[in-house]
Amino acid sequence: MSETTFAQRSDASLRFTDWLRENNRANWDAAIQHRFIDELFNGSVADEVLIHYLVQDYQFIDRFVALLGAAIASADRFSSRVRLARFAAMITSDEATYFIRSFDHLGVAERHRTQPALTAPTRAFQDLMKEAAETQNYPLCLSVLVVAEWLYLSWAERLQAELPPKFIHAEWITLHNNEGFTDFVNWLRTELDRTGPTQDAAGQQRSADLFARAVKLEREFFDHVYTPARYD
Repeated sequence: MSETTFAQRSDASLRFTDWLRENNRANWDAAIQHRFIDELFNGSVADEVLIHYLVQDYQFIDRFVALLGAAIASADRFSSRVRLARFAAMITSDEATYFIRSFDHLGVAERHRTQPALTAPTRAFQDLMKEAAETQNYPLCLSVLVVAEWLYLSWAERLQAELPPKFIHAEWITLHNNEGFTDFVNWLRTELDRTGPTQDAAGQQRSADLFARAVKLEREFFDHVYTPARYD
């Protein structure tokens, strides 16, 4: 992680979000080019791996919606609150429905959907979202939200890639690669680009720290789904 401030960046054309990503390029690229993503696109990810991924990822929804709520509460513009509220509605409808349909298709028991044993990366990401939400600070909330959404758009945007035949693979891709989602991620980045640089040096460093930890955890989350787990 670079110790220079945003104002001291070597490339003055870099947006705040670009600067944050460049300082975490190794973990960012490792996440979006992960084996799990390759297997998702070619439809070869093993069911037990996908179950492990989905069961753990489903546990983020509650904390993620709480983080969106904190961003809504701390946003400096009414229009920003409206945009975030609409996205929260999508998360609790379209995306939540995908999880339920996938769990049904894969035969995941109810207890694993609602009260699974949480892995270390899952707990760490939940804690990070809670930490960001409790700041009640708009750019700090955005610093985690941007990673969660921009990194997923980045792996889902594979040019000319064909979708796999099974919905459990294809719909997870299309949920993160469609015009509406792309537009939202671009807007979310613009919000952090607008508000992040207005923070003092300590605030910018806190944003950079939250962003870096989120990117590292995204990589670790993809890594850990290949660790054997039992959901029977």
